[in-house]
Amino acid sequence: MDILVMLEENPDHSPVLAHVNSVPSPLHSSERPSRDIVTLYGDPNPESLALALAAAVESHRTNDGRTDSIRHLGVWPERGAIGDAAWRDSTGQLVTTDLEIPLETLHSTAKQLLVECGQLIRRLVAGLSMPDWPEGARRAITISIGPIVGITAPVFAPLESVIERLREADGLAFETEGD
Repeated sequence: MDILVMLEENPDHSPVLAHVNSVPSPLHSSERPSRDIVTLYGDPNPESLALALAAAVESHRTNDGRTDSIRHLGVWPERGAIGDAAWRDSTGQLVTTDLEIPLETLHSTAKQLLVECGQLIRRLVAGLSMPDWPEGARRAITISIGPIVGITAPVFAPLESVIERLREADGLAFETEGD
């Protein structure tokens, strides 16, 4: 499960803790897998990120394994996750359904995520919060979690390599030894 985690520092325009959106892979393309986009609002912390990641994981579970659906969820810290899913059936007709993930389910999954990969979630939060992002760059880091069933074996792209690639891309690469 590939997830792009983005930070929106100006939470004024959104009353939610996070938004979770899915982007299915193209019909005839095995090169680009489906991806979830988690947008956090305000100051990130491990608990809020774990809750948003839990909504992404649970949206896959509640969608009966449909990889071709588009899902949109809002995550509220006091209400859970609420949104909808849409896909085309075998006849090509658009099918939509409402999604609601109870807060208790989100908290349970978030707790399991923090137990299994809490250190990595804290590193991701630290990476999104770093003050030395290049001017004008979106604060976004891609992670992969898998397999979804049981939420085991999380694999995160090494945070240091992501930040290093950003610095090099912006011409800000520097050596730390001997400086």
